[in-house]
Amino acid sequence: MGSTILWSTVIGFLSGVFARSFIPLGYATMGTLVLTSWALLAYVALGKRYARICISLAAFCFLCAAGIWRMDMAIIPVDTTLQAHTGQRVTLSGYVFAEPDAREGSTRVSLKVRTLSIASTTLPAHAGILAVLPPHTHVSYGDIVTVSGIVRMPEAFDTGIDRTFDYPGYLATNGISYLVSSAHLESIDGNEGNIAQASVLRIKKIYLDGLHQTLSEPQAGLAAGITVGDKRSIGPERSEEFVRAGLVHMLVLSGYNITIILNAAAYFVSSLPRVLQLGTSGIVVMFFILLSGGASSAIRAGLMALVAAFARQHGRIYLPLRAIGIVAAGMVLWNPYILAFDPGFQLSALATIGLVAFTPPIASHLPWITARLGLREIVASTLATQITVLPLLLYQNGQLAALSLPANILALIPVPFAMAASFGAAVLGALFGSTAAILAFPAYALLSYILSIAHFFASLPFASVSIRAFSAWWLTIVYMGLFMWWRYYVSDDKNEKAA
Repeated sequence: MGSTILWSTVIGFLSGVFARSFIPLGYATMGTLVLTSWALLAYVALGKRYARICISLAAFCFLCAAGIWRMDMAIIPVDTTLQAHTGQRVTLSGYVFAEPDAREGSTRVSLKVRTLSIASTTLPAHAGILAVLPPHTHVSYGDIVTVSGIVRMPEAFDTGIDRTFDYPGYLATNGISYLVSSAHLESIDGNEGNIAQASVLRIKKIYLDGLHQTLSEPQAGLAAGITVGDKRSIGPERSEEFVRAGLVHMLVLSGYNITIILNAAAYFVSSLPRVLQLGTSGIVVMFFILLSGGASSAIRAGLMALVAAFARQHGRIYLPLRAIGIVAAGMVLWNPYILAFDPGFQLSALATIGLVAFTPPIASHLPWITARLGLREIVASTLATQITVLPLLLYQNGQLAALSLPANILALIPVPFAMAASFGAAVLGALFGSTAAILAFPAYALLSYILSIAHFFASLPFASVSIRAFSAWWLTIVYMGLFMWWRYYVSDDKNEKAA
């Protein structure tokens, strides 16, 4: 009963948020859902039959109304000052509220704007803006800046594969509702960023500088990706190779990477009291969440790892499917936009569900694969995650990485060793500079191996196949089929074995 109520509330809340993300549902809809839930509870109170079903439906309806309300409250209001000056060149003052995104052709800076100046008039303005500055512009998180440029509203765009990317929704996940194109930085006057975030980003800069002291590109870029989630440092050409080979998940702080880091931290503090061990896990997770700039995939992975660590430290049974449901609902409660408009959150959540739901039954059917070096688990987990994320990937970009299974099998085995060696190379580089490059050879060799795997599989014919005709209807049908397969075959098979 408890499990049914839990999933009714989680699915109800997420359904309400998702529906309100696309449909302008109002208080009439919310009121109808709340009244329906009360009616169902009254039906149960009168001693009628089907109490379990009615309570579950009541929970679903009530939380669905709550989800609609939460998304409604989260919708970013239009700033009348900025709206009145779209298409015009203006001067804006505000502060940088996220780590600048340095790319080859530009530096993208997220600003919380406070004032807008045009001609000799200064007006108050309050909105999140993405300013596109020239490449190599020197600006840091927390800087109070003045920029000039043309204000415009973001627009959805065609991805070139018969699909439209909702760019306004994606920017809204980070609190951004306007763009300033062809912007120029005019001045920097002080800093008011969060001290913890600024400190972590300074450590990140020292770490990355250390990597580049001891490793050349693209090895340094890959090391930055697998250890601190700095995926853009590897460059667009290499990133495309990882996408084609089905290895792009290695370039972000995924649950796999954070689990490796947490296990290493737990090993070093295993002799400490239980409270200190859990506290250390919390600090490590928070550090890497800040390091990633609050990326949804890192938050999801970090919170899941913390729940697992808490259960392990207190001798509780850890139920990962319930954990992902609670964590996902909590993240959507905090930022409702991520459910419908953040591909990183969607893929991360689905990959985790697939890992938990399908890895054990798939592994049980692979006894002919050796368990040494975790090979059987790597094969099973890769198949499980591919099964669950592939439909969404086909819907989002139409790209099928046909060779992702052998690529993952060959590339994932050395990742823990490459992460440890990369960390050592960064520390040596920060302490001794380029003179420590010779000591970073193990990291260089491991990273070169992973890069060669990505390059080899990406260069093969038909490594990535484009599938255009995969609509939202197909997406829904496939995931309904996956759920039915898990519910009536995989889940029942697990219950029989447990019995």
